Amino acid sequence: MRTVFFNGQFIPEGEAKVSIFDRGYLFADAVYEVVSVLDRKLIDFAGHMGRLARSLAEMSMPPTYHDEQWLELLRALIDRNNLNEGLIYLQISRGNPGDRSFYWPSAETAPTILAFTQNMALLDNPAASAGLSVVTLPDLRWGRADIKTTQLLYASMMKMEAKAAGADDAWLERDGLITEGTSQNAHIVNSEGVLLSHQLDRNILHGITRAAMLSLAGGMNIRYEQRAFTVAEAETAREAFVTSASTFVMPVTSINGKAIGGGKPGPVAGELRRAYIDWAMDNAV
Repeated sequence: MRTVFFNGQFIPEGEAKVSIFDRGYLFADAVYEVVSVLDRKLIDFAGHMGRLARSLAEMSMPPTYHDEQWLELLRALIDRNNLNEGLIYLQISRGNPGDRSFYWPSAETAPTILAFTQNMALLDNPAASAGLSVVTLPDLRWGRADIKTTQLLYASMMKMEAKAAGADDAWLERDGLITEGTSQNAHIVNSEGVLLSHQLDRNILHGITRAAMLSLAGGMNIRYEQRAFTVAEAETAREAFVTSASTFVMPVTSINGKAIGGGKPGPVAGELRRAYIDWAMDNAV
């Protein structure tokens, strides 16, 4: 049985209980982060802590632990669960005010804080050599996709719709433009060899892996532009790939049934995946 961190204590997962009046349960009034773990070390910890602080601020939620405290408790979770490779989820809700109300509770209401581990093979993922298939589906999410909240119902619905269509996942589109994947940032290498990645705005999550990937691309003299691209551009791209904490850099070889790059992972995605993993291991804490 896993040990989880819950409201200041390390306890068995079966002992962690959340009130029926917790705003995370009633309103999805909560933010979260996902940090990958390789060789028992945390990947891009500073980046994830920065985004957590931003999400809390955008939701007018007070900060909880400072970065050094988070680092200490996440390392303790790794040790207590003997996690060599996988993910750590941490989640903060606005807490339990004792009743249901649309209005936010007073500042005295304590947040509910949870962190837990999940074993997962991140390096040896078959999709890295085979590629993913995606379909494009409407982006009907609320207008603040840049805040990493726990209200993920629409993403879950679109993953299930993609699965029913025989695809691995979905890319979301709004007014003919790709915003992002259901739980990943989306990228293509266009017909001119330029890497395109949606600009940072309220329509996409500001991906931590995306930021590291683009920094590496710049150092590798890979031309890139941060702009939205059309579904048609995606379907005719030389390459396509996604980035996230759980996939790193993962090639996409089919979009709406159309083969991308001859149906095989392309060289840019492969180079960036290798570069990202090397960078991640060198900078893990």
